[in-house]
Amino acid sequence: MTHRPALTARQAGLLSCHICGQLARPPATGGHALRCPRCNAPLHLRKPASLATTWALVLAAAILFVPANLLPMMTTASLLGTQHDTIMSGVIFLWQSGSWPLAAVVFFASVMVPLLKIMALVYLAASAQRRSRRQPLQRTRLYRLVEFVGRWSMLDIYVITILVALVQFQGLATIQAGPAAVAFGAVVVLTMFAAMSFDPRLIWDPIADASPSEPPHD
Repeated sequence: MTHRPALTARQAGLLSCHICGQLARPPATGGHALRCPRCNAPLHLRKPASLATTWALVLAAAILFVPANLLPMMTTASLLGTQHDTIMSGVIFLWQSGSWPLAAVVFFASVMVPLLKIMALVYLAASAQRRSRRQPLQRTRLYRLVEFVGRWSMLDIYVITILVALVQFQGLATIQAGPAAVAFGAVVVLTMFAAMSFDPRLIWDPIADASPSEPPHD
């Protein structure tokens, strides 16, 4: 019994709604925008301008990642003076004060996670643009991981918000978010939008278009 490759929706002439997942067959006449018969969302064979949009958002996030880590994240004003703290200076202070678990969490969530997300999105976009057939399953899992961790990348913003509320409530000092907070928030939002704009079906298109005698590369 010979193994036959599974038929994809595109090969069957069907469109998949990216909102509700409904499969629909486009009319033969065409000439108008296609809509999902269930949720009325626009139907596309692939997300329009997926790679171009992903590249633009990722490059913008990579540029803003620099000021997010170099500019002050938090400005503290008290009777002793004014102090400006970046992400790394906060990590170093937590480490030196003995709170090394919290320092590790802040460093990983505020520095490593955004950086790894940018690198992962660059890898996914570049491999899809080159129509690479290497490790499609691993790349799909990487995309799912990038989408999952996106919501946990705002740790510094949460910490600043809590500190501002607590310190100003006690009347001991005033804490204001620095310019790095805006850049950091923009990095998080841009990487989230970049992951949403990337179409993971582009990972599998080169394999579906290849000859059945050519298995995907591991």
